[in-house]
Amino acid sequence: MNKSIFKTVSIVALIIAISITSCKEAATTGSAKETEAVVELKITTPQPSPFGKISQRVGLTDAAIEYSRPGVKGRTIFGDLVAFGKTWRTGANSNTKVTFSSDVTIDGQSLKAGSYGLYTIPNKDTWEVMFYSEADKSGVPRDWDDSKVIAKTTVKVVPMPMNIETFTIAFNDVTTTSAVIGLLWEKTYIGVKFEVPTDQIVSATIDAVISATPKAGDYYNAAIYYRQQDKDIKKANEWMEMAMSMTEKPAFWQLRQQSLIYAKMGDKNKAIETAKKSLALSKEAKNDAYVKMNTESLIEWEAK
Repeated sequence: MNKSIFKTVSIVALIIAISITSCKEAATTGSAKETEAVVELKITTPQPSPFGKISQRVGLTDAAIEYSRPGVKGRTIFGDLVAFGKTWRTGANSNTKVTFSSDVTIDGQSLKAGSYGLYTIPNKDTWEVMFYSEADKSGVPRDWDDSKVIAKTTVKVVPMPMNIETFTIAFNDVTTTSAVIGLLWEKTYIGVKFEVPTDQIVSATIDAVISATPKAGDYYNAAIYYRQQDKDIKKANEWMEMAMSMTEKPAFWQLRQQSLIYAKMGDKNKAIETAKKSLALSKEAKNDAYVKMNTESLIEWEAK
């Protein structure tokens, strides 16, 4: 009798334990579902002034700008929404941030590689543009410190013939040694030129490679750079001839570059001879661009 009662009690206890465990699991599952439901119901809306980012390689320097892009939206911008004579974050939300991978120069002032806050003081005819050492601010710093303005320049306002609805920053007039940061909004454009130390970087690399164990491609690239940058043309010729001597069958584009170096040196006969070789090979390769370039050069050089 006692054994029967004990067995019955044990079975009941087991059933109760299973029920409690199931309830806990159900509660946990229900809680998880509620959490998931909250996440799924999270509302995301577009920003009135959306974030934008642009980047550009200038020579061997990488430049990037992060900023927010407000719209005109029927308002008067400069002289009203953006007051004349007061420091502006140059965008919306957080301040605009400019980053350079190498040292750059702005209006004769040196900026070390790194990130800077881009602030401006708009006026009717000119703007002051400032590069601030603290790059991550929510706007214009309340504790503005002039000693943190690393570079400052004044640029002229260029009126635009059309309305630019969304505030836009772009890299313009890009060369191997400089570029212009262009700011456009409403009917206003300003440009801030910066210069990069491309020649310094390339020249140091050339010196290091040529003094080590250069390959044909190293001599070739060094020669082209020297010609393009109007550096020592005799040295360019020396390196090009080294490159060609190390190349079993020079291609038409390589011969083209060699002919240009000869022409720049004033050696018309070698320039013509090499251009004819490049022309023949470019015809075989059916490369119309090089056929055209060589043909035009031959006409010019043979006419002299």
